[in-house]
Amino acid sequence: MTEQTDAAVSRPRAADDVDEPGSLLPDSLQRRRQKLAEKPALDLAYRIGVGVVGTAVLIVGVVLIPYPGPGWLIVFAGLGILATEFSWAHRLLRFARAKYDAFAEWLKVQHWSVQLLFGLFTFAVVVATLWILGALKLAAGWVGIEWSWLASPLF
Repeated sequence: MTEQTDAAVSRPRAADDVDEPGSLLPDSLQRRRQKLAEKPALDLAYRIGVGVVGTAVLIVGVVLIPYPGPGWLIVFAGLGILATEFSWAHRLLRFARAKYDAFAEWLKVQHWSVQLLFGLFTFAVVVATLWILGALKLAAGWVGIEWSWLASPLF
């Protein structure tokens, strides 16, 4: 090997240097993935499997975003799964992480009233969802409250 290729091999990868889909995988898994890619039928099945699993995780994460908890973490996990095989998902993952970080930093420097409004909005989304799904009437029934307005408009 030349000195240039030795330097490239021994140099640790930076997050911005990683542009290929499979480059998110550790080296040992990359080698296995390359062996799998030699068989077209297996390669296609693997890519379809990664696409289905990654999309399912991504959809669950998107649904959970407005709720307290790991919604964004699940979105990033779904994009990470997809990014192991698809370059568009890798670009989207980097873009989404940058926007999420920027929003979190923006929210931190806002006046307490803006932070409070954001918290109240999140609380309102959670309560509205619980009402629509009928969970409020169910929980109220456990303690003997039978108010009609607690009933879900859907169920």
